[in-house]
Amino acid sequence: MTGQYKGDVTPEQAWDQLANNDNTVLVDVRTLAEWKCVGEPDLSSLSKCAKYIEWVSFPDGAPNVNFLDHLMKAVPNKDTTIYFLCRTGVRSVAAAIAATNAGYENSFNILQGFEGAPDEKGHRGRKTGWQALDLPWTH
Repeated sequence: MTGQYKGDVTPEQAWDQLANNDNTVLVDVRTLAEWKCVGEPDLSSLSKCAKYIEWVSFPDGAPNVNFLDHLMKAVPNKDTTIYFLCRTGVRSVAAAIAATNAGYENSFNILQGFEGAPDEKGHRGRKTGWQALDLPWTH
């Protein structure tokens, strides 16, 4: 990872940009298991659909060596503004850097991710992140 991505945004900022800018896309880089067992962002009220591209595979956590190929198919226009989302905002940084290095200069990381930090009882999705902020999502 040699490059730098465009920056970090809050989940609310990402939602606002997705709602108000046609040339934006949300790329969820969590695993299939996370999408199916935890939930998915719901952009249907914006007449958009998130793109789902694993950064690592489940259950072994191996890097997705085809990530950039999948990204180029899902988002062919490199001028598109991309907001990357993962569970807590770590994998999405790596994805934003990789995308930037591949020519997607408007790549952003969504801070706190989909589930955010755990609460006092160790439960995610209640304190910070997309779910806790009650942004649209489906289970």
